[in-house]
Amino acid sequence: MKWKDWVHVTKLDPDKQLRPGDIEAIASSGTDALMLSGTLNVTQENLAELQKQVKAYGLPLVMEPAGPEAVLVQGIDYVFVPSVMNTTDVTWLVGKHRAWVQMAKGKIPWDVIVPEAYIVLNPNSSVGKVTKSLCDLKAEEVAAYVTVADHYFHFPIVYIEYSGTYGNPAIVKAASDALDKSVLYYGGGINSAEKAAEMSRYADTIVVGNAVYDQGAAVLKATVDAIQ
Repeated sequence: MKWKDWVHVTKLDPDKQLRPGDIEAIASSGTDALMLSGTLNVTQENLAELQKQVKAYGLPLVMEPAGPEAVLVQGIDYVFVPSVMNTTDVTWLVGKHRAWVQMAKGKIPWDVIVPEAYIVLNPNSSVGKVTKSLCDLKAEEVAAYVTVADHYFHFPIVYIEYSGTYGNPAIVKAASDALDKSVLYYGGGINSAEKAAEMSRYADTIVVGNAVYDQGAAVLKATVDAIQ
């Protein structure tokens, strides 16, 4: 199964600790892939440690870097690289990417790189603050960003990121309606079967992250079952 066919992805943060037995429960939950991703305190070391913990279970592994200083490609199926469309700092649209190319010195495995257009909508989240994003957007503004990402920049993925809080389904629907070719990812606040089912009506792929740490792997299985 290729990434375009995934409907459920579990995001694991290298800066957080899972409970004993959680990784096995996550792997058997039915989730399509694991995404290694965080905003704060992500290093090559804690990324490699997390990869070591999960690689034995055979699920596709995605690395989503927070910056060029911590990018893991060895043993990774895909590297999803975000560009934040609604940032006020060009660093997060293209600057980090330029720095990565210079640091990598021609050793980037482009065949596994998948660009993502991020639209960050939670002003209180770490990613919202770090990227200085304009988060108070109306549905038509989000749809316009989506259209630019899809039709103008041709991003394979558009990611609606509410990061830690449950988003507005009407805005996610507007994003979905504006799409043509891009795949729509949704992440933020999915901690129940009901929320998973609601957002999966509009998003092609839902991403569950914080709920795994806050409520345990059982809630993850419920979100998977809700969208099958």
